[in-house]
Amino acid sequence: MATAKRFILSIDGGGMRGLIPLRVLEALEGRLARLGVELPMHRVFDLMCGSSSGGLIVAGLAAPKATGGHGEAAATVAELRRFFEEEARALFTHSLRKRLSRFVTNPFGVFDERYDGRLLDQLLKDRFGWTSLQSALTHLVVTGYDIEHRRPLLMGTAPADGGARPDDYYIWQAVRAALAAPSFFEPARIDNLSLGRQEAVIDGSVVHADPVLVAYAEARKLGFAPRDIVIVSLGVGRAPDRAINPQAAENWGAHGWMLPSNGAPIWSVLTSAQAQGVADAAALLFTEMDGPSYIRIDGLVPAEAEDWDNARPGNLLLLNGAADRIIRDHTLVLDRLAAVIAAALSAPEADRVAPAAA
Repeated sequence: MATAKRFILSIDGGGMRGLIPLRVLEALEGRLARLGVELPMHRVFDLMCGSSSGGLIVAGLAAPKATGGHGEAAATVAELRRFFEEEARALFTHSLRKRLSRFVTNPFGVFDERYDGRLLDQLLKDRFGWTSLQSALTHLVVTGYDIEHRRPLLMGTAPADGGARPDDYYIWQAVRAALAAPSFFEPARIDNLSLGRQEAVIDGSVVHADPVLVAYAEARKLGFAPRDIVIVSLGVGRAPDRAINPQAAENWGAHGWMLPSNGAPIWSVLTSAQAQGVADAAALLFTEMDGPSYIRIDGLVPAEAEDWDNARPGNLLLLNGAADRIIRDHTLVLDRLAAVIAAALSAPEADRVAPAAA
């Protein structure tokens, strides 16, 4: 009997650089289509996990369509790409009128968050409606950090510790929390539907910029055998050439290290270091284990393209160029991955495990 395969998708956090893993998914979709597999991503992956903008992507691909389309996801890969290339531009606006308006309502908010989250709230409500995580079309995990209870928060469908039912959340609120990057958006107040309380949550990239180990742990809670797991981990690009000037840093103080207009250097350092460290550890760990298969796709971005919130047209060109290079450098990897997925999905029913609905 052929070995059953469980395909896991893990996507790093990175704000606007989330465009890069979307482009990689487009490339994978194209290869699958050429092999005769034209399925939505929730029919390909048994579990999707993401942090920050990665959380937005996996939720869009795994959540049911708010308008009631039977078995349809809230978004396609192409629709999510349009979000990054078009809608995000309005979200990350720096108009003088908006700044003056916020100053009038909060004149002492010198250190206030960079963006008003109300437009983001509306965009997410329109896309996801009021469906909850437990209605996801495949297993789903979105990371956050609960600042009141000081705990990493895994909002998803896998059993909690001890096999208990996981706490349930509205999908739009889980994504809103995942995007609540400190200094950029205020903490999200989200409803814990299981406990009947509100929780204050920020972007899970503070602890899980690369959530691949979270994805693996959640897969094991679901009972997936290590040898059957194929983990596809998508990065958002690294910018090693973006040096921090030591002389400038000496005079920043706390404000300078967190200031978004300065590129929020401490946020950039912590998340990039965490992602790189986890990716290196995962490569070593999974190589030494009896499974799973681990595929990491990442690459470099220009220094000026690293900013979490840069949605300007020129930066989108840089990000798309970086995505082109990453796809080119991983052509053979993507070819092999598509072949493995196509073979698993075309295997006789008795020889494979179909993607599991949540």
